[in-house]
Parts: sequence; structure tokens; C-alpha cells
Amino acid sequence: MSVQTTVVFADLFGSTGVFEALGNAKATEIVTRATSWVAQRCTEHGGRVVKLLGDGVLVVFDDSRRAILGVIELQRAYQQVLSQTPTNAYMPLRIGVARGGVEFVDDDCYGDAVNIASRLSELTGAHQIWVNRDAIEDGFKFPDERFRSLGPIHIRGRAEPCTVFQVEWQEDPGSDAMTVQATLETMAAALGQDALGVQIELHWLDVQKTFRAFDLPIHIGRSRQVEFVIDDVRVSRKHARIDWRNGSVVLVDVSSYGSWIRFAGSGPDLLLRREECVLHGQGEIALGAPLGDLSAPIISFSVK
Repeated sequence: MSVQTTVVFADLFGSTGVFEALGNAKATEIVTRATSWVAQRCTEHGGRVVKLLGDGVLVVFDDSRRAILGVIELQRAYQQVLSQTPTNAYMPLRIGVARGGVEFVDDDCYGDAVNIASRLSELTGAHQIWVNRDAIEDGFKFPDERFRSLGPIHIRGRAEPCTVFQVEWQEDPGSDAMTVQATLETMAAALGQDALGVQIELHWLDVQKTFRAFDLPIHIGRSRQVEFVIDDVRVSRKHARIDWRNGSVVLVDVSSYGSWIRFAGSGPDLLLRREECVLHGQGEIALGAPLGDLSAPIISFSVK
């Protein structure tokens, strides 16, 4: 029998690099210690740990308010842990939260909410918390400055998009732009406009172009046939694609050497290798080389 439950999936971002830098034995020790710490903190906030999944932790809560407030405190406490962590063992958290029907079988759980929480954790950037609308409606009222709407986001394997909010968990976000100033009803009405008014602005060196939602998809690369040309040997002929998908602007890496994403004010960089990421707000995209490389071809983007 399906039970309405709030599912939390917390993932250590960058664990692959830690294994590469420190070797299997040392990295396994560090990852295990970190996931055990996360599991313990979730338990202290009223969650029930279902299982540890390598560098991830799957937890269920009876109610969403306790779950969301719990992961906010988890992120804040984890920052203290990270402040004392060596660079080669640095693994920030990214967290997905979803409310929905869940089936409990033996010591495991299954269902749409489990899939959504796991996928949101994969889509979000380091240090971030993304939650579905059902979780917020279960425990909070609007307006609430802790939640910023990202709109409908396509979840792999689901026919319908999922309306997602980013949790602004820092003590002082420092920007009125991070505040939601509308009820769920008015936001839903606006989001129903889909592509109307949405656009992405790209800027590289002296090249600046704006693409409206209905102009997408467009390609970025070295080929003269793409819509946004980057003339650099590290950039593939067709390096990346920007799609308009179910109300979201999505960057899809199709290159040989990867793309790096940095969202303004949201922590460490996100590396995509034949993967995709929802673009929102402002940030930078590096093609073929990390953002820390001063010679890397870097595109500034702004989704409006």
C-alpha cells in the first residue's frame, strides 16, 4: 500500500575526483565517514535512513516541514565540516527532496517520490537543495523567502515535468531576487505561459546573442554551422546544446572533453560529461577546460 512520504536524497558531489586523488582505500574511508555523518544528522532531525548508496544517503520523513528544515540545518552544519576539509577530499552536498506516494518493501522503498528526489539531487548544483512543489505545499505557505521557483523541470523517465523550488538555506542570502513574492496559484498561472518571455543571453569575448525559448534548441561549438560559435581548439565542433524542455532551459553536453558550469553564488563548479543540467539565473559555462583555467573559453549566461 502506497504511503504519502517525504523522501530526501543527499549526495556527495565530487566523490569521483576524491577516489582519483586519494586511491580507493582512503577515499572509501572518507566517503563512508561522510555519509554516516549525514545519516546521523538526518536521524536527529526525525528522518529514517533507508539506505546508504555509495556516496549518497536515502532518508524518509513523515512530514515535509521536518524534512526541509532538517536538510537546511544539515547543509549549514556540513559547511563547518567542509571548512576543515582538505582540497583533495572536498565533497559538498547536493540534496533533492520530494513528497509523494512510496511503497515500503522489506528494508527498502520505491515510488515516484524516490525517483524524483534522486533525480533532483543529480540535477542540482553543489551546496544546493531542490524540492518539488508537493513537498512545499505539505508544510509551508507563501510568500516565503526560503524558496525560489525554478519552474517546471523535466525529470528523466517521467512524462510530466515537475515544478521545482530551490531552497535558499544560507543565513543571509543577500539578495531580494532570491525571494518568492507570489502565491502558488499566481506562480502556476505564470508558469503556464511556458515559453512566453523566457530567454537566455550568451556572451563570449565580444560576441553577445540572445535566444528566446522558441528559438531553442541551439548548438554551441567550433563549427561555423552552429548558432553560437566558439573558436577554440578545445571546443568540439558541436560541443553543447541548449534545449527548451517542459518549461526549463537545459544545457546538454555532447562533447569529448566536457563542460563546466558555475552558477552565480551557488558554490563549486558542476562538471558535465555527456550529461545535462537545468540553467537558471546567471553563471558561466567553460568548454573543454575547467573554469579555473584562465585560458579556458568561458561563456557568461543569463536566463531571464
